[in-house]
Amino acid sequence: MTMNKTFGALLLASAFAVSPAVAQDDAIAPGQIAPLADTVTSANSDAAYQDLLNMEHDGLIQTLKNDNNVLSQSVIDKAQQSAAVADGNWLKASGYDFATKDNQDIDIKILSPFSTLPRWVLQRSDITVGEINHGATQDQQAHAVFDADAIFSLHFIPEALGPKLGAAFLTAYEKGEISKAAALIKATEVSTGAAKSYFNYPRPFLIDGNAIQLVHDNYVAKDGVPYSASGGAFPSGHTNTGYTDGLLLAEMLPERFTALIDRSAGYGYSRIVLGVHYPLDVMGSRMIVERNVSHYLNDPAYRSLFTQARDELRAALEKECGVSIAECAKPGDAKSDPWSNAGMRRFYHFTMTYGLPQSGPKGVDMQVPEGAEVLLETLAPNLSAADRKDLLKRTALDSGYPLDSQDAKTGFWQRIDLHEAALAVSKQ
Repeated sequence: MTMNKTFGALLLASAFAVSPAVAQDDAIAPGQIAPLADTVTSANSDAAYQDLLNMEHDGLIQTLKNDNNVLSQSVIDKAQQSAAVADGNWLKASGYDFATKDNQDIDIKILSPFSTLPRWVLQRSDITVGEINHGATQDQQAHAVFDADAIFSLHFIPEALGPKLGAAFLTAYEKGEISKAAALIKATEVSTGAAKSYFNYPRPFLIDGNAIQLVHDNYVAKDGVPYSASGGAFPSGHTNTGYTDGLLLAEMLPERFTALIDRSAGYGYSRIVLGVHYPLDVMGSRMIVERNVSHYLNDPAYRSLFTQARDELRAALEKECGVSIAECAKPGDAKSDPWSNAGMRRFYHFTMTYGLPQSGPKGVDMQVPEGAEVLLETLAPNLSAADRKDLLKRTALDSGYPLDSQDAKTGFWQRIDLHEAALAVSKQ
């Protein structure tokens, strides 16, 4: 396929940008991250974790099959949560207006730095796709296909909750015991369709002369057809889904906050494993999700729905666990509970920038976006809003990384590091 006009113009506009002399001193190479990525796949031989992955997979397959004896990508692409697991009537009766168009317009403004990125940043992003795509193991590929096909559901979440709470979550979900949370979480996903159309950036595997190795689906549909994707690349719709779901559940289950946002980052990473997205696509989606979730949680009407859904979720999980959530959610060892492993801190930090060097001014004072402090409220209920805002400022990524902006109204979202902020909360 030929390079489209918008993509060509973007490269031309930045053709005379100067590449930095050196990359950041603490840059992590994709090859160093791959072993960490393997620990959350079926390469992890721990029996308890394997059981949880199998429960996720079997649950997804059963849901997808429903009345279909044969799975195909077309069946998977049309799948939706059923009324048995998601209480759409409750949500509809609330009359809540998600103001999707308004939020999509704001998201585009937040992502606007993409249009002025230097050419060398785009090239580095493209190189990183190839490194991750070619370096992925079969287990990582299988995990990535599962993530892709589970987009319509919450079947990808349990592995981030540990063996006990994860099994309880999956049971409660499939029994319809957390139907308010299931409906609200999915409804909160602000579609990236408008942004994709606006930026009109082609996917890696569609660029002339690309070396992407598309992954054959031998794991879900099991039809051997290479996994593909349509529409624009920037930002990533799947990452938008995975990060929205993971972050909202982290707000409802702060006992597993870091594991859930790390899972969100892993969901985005899987899109690069498949070769259908660039790091910039994934980074951009993380930014707008944090903004969107902040926006909704600061809205009293939405907060009322959130509270109802959270309370139902926590009650159902305690029932299924047979003990308190605090007890059921306790982190296990690195093998049985890899998403809570301290090493995932390095993984999350890598996905903040994917090793792309700073292309803008360094050392700019962090201005926490208005309302962003709400993201730490359920994790740190005893801290004031001012203290939570200060904590986000103190743990923020340095300025100048790709997609960073100092715009007073729409900037600074790229710099919020929720993993570091959560660790700082634990030390308060």
